[in-house]
Amino acid sequence: MLSGCSGDSLEVYGGPTMGSTYSVKYVRSNDGASVDALREETEAILADLDAAVSTYRDDSSIQAFNRLPVGQCMPVPGSVVALTRAGMELSQESGGALDLTLEPLLDLWGFGPKGRVERTPTEAQVRQVLDEQVGLNHLHLEGDRLCKDAPVALDFNSIAAGYAVDQVARRLEALGIERYLVEITGELKAQGRKPDGSAWRIAIEAPHDNERVAQRIVSLDGLAVSTSGDYRNYYEQDGRRFSHTLDPSTGAPITHRLASVTVAHPSALQADGLSTVLMVMGPEKGFDFAQSRGIAAFFVVRGETDFETMHTEAFDTLLGGGGE
Repeated sequence: MLSGCSGDSLEVYGGPTMGSTYSVKYVRSNDGASVDALREETEAILADLDAAVSTYRDDSSIQAFNRLPVGQCMPVPGSVVALTRAGMELSQESGGALDLTLEPLLDLWGFGPKGRVERTPTEAQVRQVLDEQVGLNHLHLEGDRLCKDAPVALDFNSIAAGYAVDQVARRLEALGIERYLVEITGELKAQGRKPDGSAWRIAIEAPHDNERVAQRIVSLDGLAVSTSGDYRNYYEQDGRRFSHTLDPSTGAPITHRLASVTVAHPSALQADGLSTVLMVMGPEKGFDFAQSRGIAAFFVVRGETDFETMHTEAFDTLLGGGGE
């Protein structure tokens, strides 16, 4: 616990979640909520979300929907409704660069819950899955009921952690916490300042396979940050590198030079989804898309001998002053 001269203190708690970890740092006043109380609130949110959207547990709501026969509907929790709607909107805005129904393809390529495959799929296998089991157009919502007209399976991994960050941040604010840094499986959001008046500062990681190196340090206040990259989750086979990020238009792993992209946005869900969108699009199309829409994005691109960086005007406006 770190104390400031005002009597406020910096409290920290965290634990396991979503196959990874979470942590919360917040500034507590003398009469503010205790660590134990906030930990209980936070872990209740995370447990409810895990029960709703985890594809790694058979009893989750989304797995029940994924097993649902074609032509049927089922009631789903509010988190599933919100995530489905957000995914549909991001997909429409990006021309299909984000697709929440890629789970069969992730399994086919060896990135799903079933683990690695012995050999990569053929073009014919990929095309069959794309044609028969992929597409948000095969889903629709009727109030709190989710329906399917094809054997599609939803996977919210591209936006669930960002959604979780937003939910935890909203709960903290509802409980009177105005200064905090929330991190869930690498997705971050910060508000206000530390007790000593300094900013919450985070590192944008350089895309190295075997070490963690800060590419840039930025200060956050009222913003969430999400980074997508192909340098952590990948495998190599027959001399080829296969990224876990799939292009919905081809059904195959991305092959362009973009190594990572970081997005800053007031919404962690939006930052999470947009970083995936830009990662799929690649350095040229992704940069143009972000620049034209005022998205704050920082790109790290593989050059001939080293990494090159570029960022949008919005990124410079939001974070340029706090970067290094």
